[in-house]
Amino acid sequence: MFVLLLVSSGQCKLYGQTGVDKFIDWFTIHPNKRVAALDSTIYPAKIILAPLISYSPETSIALGVGAKWLFKMRGSGDETRTSNMPISLKYTFKNQFLLSSGFEVFSPGEKWMLTGNVDVKRFPRFYYGVGRNTLERDEEEYTFNQLLIEPILLKRLFHRYLFLGGGIRYNRISGVFFSDPEGTLALSDQLGIDGSTSVALEAAIVFDSRNNILSANSGWYLEATHGVYNTALSSDYDFELTRIDLRGFVSPFKRRKDVIGFQVRAHLSHGDLPLNEMAFLGSDEIMRGYYEGRFIDRNMFMAQVEYRRDIKGRLGAVAFVGAGDVAERVADFSFSDMKPSLGFGLRFLLDKREDLNVRFDWGFGEGTDNYYLNVAEAF
Repeated sequence: MFVLLLVSSGQCKLYGQTGVDKFIDWFTIHPNKRVAALDSTIYPAKIILAPLISYSPETSIALGVGAKWLFKMRGSGDETRTSNMPISLKYTFKNQFLLSSGFEVFSPGEKWMLTGNVDVKRFPRFYYGVGRNTLERDEEEYTFNQLLIEPILLKRLFHRYLFLGGGIRYNRISGVFFSDPEGTLALSDQLGIDGSTSVALEAAIVFDSRNNILSANSGWYLEATHGVYNTALSSDYDFELTRIDLRGFVSPFKRRKDVIGFQVRAHLSHGDLPLNEMAFLGSDEIMRGYYEGRFIDRNMFMAQVEYRRDIKGRLGAVAFVGAGDVAERVADFSFSDMKPSLGFGLRFLLDKREDLNVRFDWGFGEGTDNYYLNVAEAF
């Protein structure tokens, strides 16, 4: 994800609406501009190049470069949503290296969808133990390399927005280094503590009626995957992992662009689960306010509601509230143990056509709070 440097420098007021558009256009490549100008049926694709600056408690300040390719395949009309292929390369003040891409590509008429993730990182992470009641004072640090590749191909079936398919997921953790070789983590019997390779065949279902992939204000989104990890596939451990992500968006007022969005996520596992396949509560997307991995366990449920409102011109604001928890067994979940999350944020509109925002959020949890700076909405 990318954040143009003009946002963090406090210089936004120097550019009027037209000035911002021109500034952003300096970083934009239009690969088919000439062809699209001659043929109105061809979507004017663009590649947005930008310096990166972002912030989260897991990375501190991150600097780098990024590119976001927004396009439609030839023959795609208004019925086909914009395909999105971003890539970012970042180095953080915590000596982390991150190369990532999360993509969604639609064929003409949205008969097929290709979605997935690619992550390459060298990443220090804090560890507090496993379970919902771990203590801050037990914090330890470990560093690892990660290579994650997860392509999923889906075909539209039975309904305009319903896609069914599958893919593979390859997740390799290596080069693990413990800041304290005699610490609880280094001496634990947790599976995958020294690294692991997870390989799965995944079944997937996606229902996606959102009007905008990057910043929806109406529609529903459901993504559910079930992966079977097996040593016969060169996985180090045999286990099963189910991930569910449900989102909905409504505009409560006809005369305003206010949006109410909600999200529910679940991470459910069975079998010999290695450490880095566990559920990590907290992130810049959901349960904002908590460090990612402050609480971890085999299973997790999280939910949030966010209210988004335009203020004036390119400026907007949001407020959000959520709850979540981790547990060893699904039967162990209870509403009384749910951890709270709430906060607010500001938005700055970067791209009017794609409704793409820079976001700054301040999230609060139980005895914790954190800031986040990034591009595109949290969900």
